[in-house]
Amino acid sequence: MRSSGALYAALFAIGLLVYGLFAWDRIGRQSAAPHFVYQADAWLHGELAIRPSCGPCGPDLACEPEPPPCAGRQTPLPNDDWAFVETVVRKDGTEVRGRRLATRRAFRTLGGDELPLEEIATSRGYTAYVSFPPVPTILMLPGVLVAGRGADDVVPTLLCAALILPLTLLVLRRLAAAGLSARTVREDLWLVALLAFGSVLFFSAVQGKVWYTAHVAGIVLALLYAWASIEVQRPILAGIALGAAALTRTSMAFMLPLFVLEAWRMARREAGPSAARAAVLRRMWRPLLRCAAPIAAFAVIGMIYNAVRFGSPLEFGHSYLALGNHQPVYQQTQIEQWGLAHYHYLSRNLAVALAGLPELLPRAPWIQISGHGLALWVTTPALLLLLWPREQNALHRPLLLSAALVALPSLLYMNSGWFQFGYRFSLDYLAFFVMLLAIGGRPLTRAVKALIIAGIVINAFGAATFDRHGQFYRGAINVVVPN
Repeated sequence: MRSSGALYAALFAIGLLVYGLFAWDRIGRQSAAPHFVYQADAWLHGELAIRPSCGPCGPDLACEPEPPPCAGRQTPLPNDDWAFVETVVRKDGTEVRGRRLATRRAFRTLGGDELPLEEIATSRGYTAYVSFPPVPTILMLPGVLVAGRGADDVVPTLLCAALILPLTLLVLRRLAAAGLSARTVREDLWLVALLAFGSVLFFSAVQGKVWYTAHVAGIVLALLYAWASIEVQRPILAGIALGAAALTRTSMAFMLPLFVLEAWRMARREAGPSAARAAVLRRMWRPLLRCAAPIAAFAVIGMIYNAVRFGSPLEFGHSYLALGNHQPVYQQTQIEQWGLAHYHYLSRNLAVALAGLPELLPRAPWIQISGHGLALWVTTPALLLLLWPREQNALHRPLLLSAALVALPSLLYMNSGWFQFGYRFSLDYLAFFVMLLAIGGRPLTRAVKALIIAGIVINAFGAATFDRHGQFYRGAINVVVPN
């Protein structure tokens, strides 16, 4: 079997059909967390903030001035994961912006100063922002142009997810063309199926919702970055993909070693095995600069975007996470104590990623899954092959290092991914795992294919039941899902 344009088109169609079937009742309706739709609407109106809901700011706060009339766009915000910045007036008449702390009676300003609540005379209300990095908002712009703030966020996510199938095959065939993989097209198609339907991508692709749209867009960008990075084939595209990925899922900025180490390998090949280090570095600088230019452009845009909203170039807004009624998320206490990322969270996150098992019950529904989700090796058992690669070629360490660096921020993050079917943060680096399976050389025996099929069955169950049949999930009612 040869790869061809028809095969890539067929893979896109298969992805769209399967994902569409499993998203059946969600198609044509806005999801419960359409944050990127709201952000697209704000952009099209020349704004960064999200218009507040109609009505007062809250029963315990005075709004000054009163909110403007509804004008068609001021609808109640969905209840999960907004960044709210409060504007208060101090008793000396000065205004400051920031948030109230949950662990003590204080108000922390955007600049980091803390004021006793007794110094505050009144509140002028809250400004809502989308705390998630902004690139996936682009997917929602066409729909918002047509339907406004009520636009569907499910269909754009499905279309983006369907692209993952042909892009995965494209990357795997690029590995074969570079002599880094000995897989046939037929074997690569098995790996495409593993990623598309035998991993937590399956349940994520059919949700819509801000968290899952970001994951889907992140995989597309990771695949583009990987394809462009192999043998430093397209440095500018690699830089664009990496920069966009970092403004989609922040931890994906750490994919950079793949390109850098490939640039070193190719420069060393051109210079010859006996070339001095300086000669190799001289051959590296041109592709590195071409890759770095778009990365720098995205970084500057992101930092300006953050600084305008939150007064800090490195603050996307997760320090200001709150519910749609501006009440703090339940993690606020630990955020104030340990920060957004800390060693304190590592043991819990490792347990979720590696030890999450279903609970078997003696009566219906017979099985239940924790809101933390299933372990990575449970949802995608074929990944166990990564522990015993038959071959370790020149791309093995760059892929492994990049995956590890991307995984680390999530493992140190204050949230485990709750609420989820499986460990969804693995999607940030799962494309690299599939590439490692391709170059690892382990034969796709009947047993390995059985593992892939088992993963497809498991994840089909997740795609069909998650957020539909709460009896299969512990804690499925009134949950909060931070990034």
